This record gives sequence, C-alpha cells and structure tokens, in this order.
Amino acid sequence: MINIANIIDPKKCYEEIRRIRWKDGVICPNCESCDVKKSGFNFQNKYQQHYKCKRCKKKFDDLTGTVFAKHNLSVALMVIFLYFLGLNLSNNQIAQELNLKQSTAQNIATTLREEILENKPKVKIEEKCEIDEVYVVAGHKGNSEAVQAKDRKPRVRRLKGARGRGTAKNDKVPIVGIIQRNGSLIIEMFPDVQQVTIKPFITENIEKKTLIYTDEYNIYSKLIEWGYEHKTVCHSKGEYARDEDADGFYEVHTNTIEGVWSLLRSWLRPHRGISQEHLPSYIGFFEFTHNVRKRGKNLLDSLLQVLLGC
Repeated sequence: MINIANIIDPKKCYEEIRRIRWKDGVICPNCESCDVKKSGFNFQNKYQQHYKCKRCKKKFDDLTGTVFAKHNLSVALMVIFLYFLGLNLSNNQIAQELNLKQSTAQNIATTLREEILENKPKVKIEEKCEIDEVYVVAGHKGNSEAVQAKDRKPRVRRLKGARGRGTAKNDKVPIVGIIQRNGSLIIEMFPDVQQVTIKPFITENIEKKTLIYTDEYNIYSKLIEWGYEHKTVCHSKGEYARDEDADGFYEVHTNTIEGVWSLLRSWLRPHRGISQEHLPSYIGFFEFTHNVRKRGKNLLDSLLQVLLGC
C-alpha cells in the first residue's frame, strides 16, 4: 500500500514508481531485455533514473512509454491527480485542489481514464452470471459537430424526455453489463440494445454453456440458441427472485447487476455533463475499480500498476 506522504515528496514518489514498475528488475521497453545498466539521472530532474540497454543500445528512464511521460507536470502531481480520480472527484474539483486550469485538469483526467480503459485487465466470465442494461443521459457536450448536426432534435429536459428504453441517438445511452456471481464485472456502452448489437459482446465475454440470469426483456431470448443456459425473472409480474429447487435460496434473480447500476449512478453523479464521447472511459474506470475491489490508497497502487504496464 502506498503512503500518501511519499507521493508528495518527489524523491520518494520516484522510489514508489520504481518499486511498482521494476518489481521484477529493470526491463528495456524497446526489446524487453533485462541486460540493463544505470545511466545517471535526468539533468532537469535529479530523481528520475536513466538506463541504457546493453542489447539494443537504447536509452530510457523510469517513465519511458508510460502515460506520465506525456505531460509536463511533475510525476508527483500526476500521481496525486490519479489519487483524486480514484476518490471520484470531478475534474473541476481536482483543478481547484491542485490549482490547475480547468482545461488542463480535463486533459489530464481524459488521458488517465482512457489509459486505464485501454490497459485494464481482460475479464472472461466462466461461471453463472447476470446480464442487464441501464440507460444514462449523455449528450455531446464539447462536440460542436454533433451538437449542430442537421438531423439532431432539440435537447429536452431529462424529466420531460421519452420514457422507457433509449438509444445514443436520443441522448439516453444504453450500457449493458455482465457480472459473474461473486466475481468480475464487464460493462460497455452501446448505440442501442438489439440482439445484433449485444450478441458479440456476450459471446466474446462469456464462456459457452454458462448459466445466465436476465429479466424477461426479449433481446435475451436467443441466449440458448447462442449456446448458453438461460433463466429469467419476470419483473413485469412483480417477480424479482425465484427459488426453483425449494432449498430456501432464491437463486434466480438479477439483483447483483441491478445493485451495480445503483453504484454506477452514484459514481457518475459528481461528473455532470459527461459527453457520449467520454462516457466509455468513465464507465471503464468504474469497471476497473469495481473489479479490484479497492478504494483510496489501496486503489492508487492498482491504478499505478496498470498505468506503468505491470
């Protein structure tokens, strides 16, 4: 677990970076050779160690090839920024805490979230699981071309919008989730919820013959045809859990994934005005934090491992 006091001190912050990135020894990012020698420190930063690979002769440092090398801010400030992201502060809140311009905070937050989305561990569902969908109101804030499109209807207030299921086109974005009972979560944003849309998502992420629990929505009606076992609860009839084997345990339900949606709504609430273009990185970040089951200082260590390619 990272000591927060250490990341404020530049020297100790680099020591933490090296501890996490080079836990199995220094490896050349270019050829992955372990035959590496130290080559002094950065002339502008006396704590940033330089190395030289004896095999490919390439030079690199503690941050080479990582997201932290893409910004001019100090690595200590970037790590503190990442810590605040893990606490789910909004971009504006972080800008105020670190005395940054809002545009700078927005750019850094976007970069970090997208890097987490790209590098988070791949999850495969292999045991009984639940599938459900939720709808998030999200427009095209910051995307002038999408906002000014000729076929785009005027935005309506949320409480006056169309009821029921939505699509990305009407700013009510569908998010489909799969959660393994007592296991991992996978969530993804879609333009709509149709069988042809969600089939690849299901077949790529769930092993065949897995038992899947859903509600009665007809987009899940072909799960057996796609090679899965399938059981449903009928919410429209007031059924939310069913005990099929009379053992006193109501195993047929989608309560687990519906509980995730409650957490997701709370997670998104501080971030007002998320655009559809950025929403995938927000929900990808949420998925990662849910799967590592850590918060605060514990989460920071896991976030750094992903961003440092560990």
